[in-house]
Amino acid sequence: MPISTFQEFFIQWHLTERCNLRCSHCYQTGGKITELSLAEIREVLDEIVDMLAAWSKAYQVEFSPSFNVTGGEPFLRHDLFEILHDMKSRGFATYLLTNGTLIDAKKAAALAECGVKGVQVSIEGPEEIHDQIRGHGSFSASCRGVAHLLAAGHKVTLNATLSEINAEKFHDLVDIATLLGVQRLGFSRLVPSGRGLDLVGQMIGREKLRETYEAIFALETPGLEIVTGDPVASQMRNGAGADECGSIATGGCAAGVAGLTLLPDGTVTPCRRLAVPIGNVREDSLREIWADSEILEQLRDRSQYKGRCGSCARWAHCRGCRAIAYAHSLSQGRGDILAEDPQCFIHCS
Repeated sequence: MPISTFQEFFIQWHLTERCNLRCSHCYQTGGKITELSLAEIREVLDEIVDMLAAWSKAYQVEFSPSFNVTGGEPFLRHDLFEILHDMKSRGFATYLLTNGTLIDAKKAAALAECGVKGVQVSIEGPEEIHDQIRGHGSFSASCRGVAHLLAAGHKVTLNATLSEINAEKFHDLVDIATLLGVQRLGFSRLVPSGRGLDLVGQMIGREKLRETYEAIFALETPGLEIVTGDPVASQMRNGAGADECGSIATGGCAAGVAGLTLLPDGTVTPCRRLAVPIGNVREDSLREIWADSEILEQLRDRSQYKGRCGSCARWAHCRGCRAIAYAHSLSQGRGDILAEDPQCFIHCS
């Protein structure tokens, strides 16, 4: 029987918690943990290859596997380039997420040799805003890194985490992206977890978020693509109709649906920003985690969602941001992965 469908499956792999910056909004805590060794990483890579091959054969689905490789700061892993080469040799499309400050011409060239498809560099706004969030001197260091990446032929995305601190500066980010010559500019929302919990009061309110997204999508940015993984913003841009409702998740938030996250010590979570462990590759089979995790089953079941997300006609295409829903509810003493997205402004009844 021929393979009939095509399915993306991605893993965001955090190779280290170590970082040379200490960003105020970071969803990580910076704790010391025992990182997977290169040998362990290779074992997991082989397991993923076997898992996807088995799924393809069993379900007649062709998979397009990819890795988002990050940290902490991934360049603090001395074996980063070996890991990236191993991913490439196994047929995975690989993307790198970094703060950019440690990238020189040699490292940028080495990334190209490893077949990296694109690099995301975090830029939070103009220099004073960026340095306020990420540390003095980090803006200029990140921009130098971006210049080296572009000179080596990489496709570069700048990405900002939007909060009350920088939301009104997005137009400045467009100017910065244009001046640097990057191809894409992305954004996500602040998740109040890890060190970012101290910024829960800086989350953008529902109405202001709507206005912010309207302003972003109204921008004319020839030669610069505006991108986002925010399911709420995607609904605003794509305009999914109420007749597209359903009980099977087909888009939106990827947690539990289109991929997994691996942490440096092998812990598996539905999403890095959704800090709910569902197993560990040192002890558990990824295939069994994907099939048997009660938490993943909950994330896939519309009937268990709460509030506006549970009754939304666009649930199958959105589901809100589970990480923000969980972190916000945790800040209120509940910790519910199925809570409504507190910032959603979409009318979906």
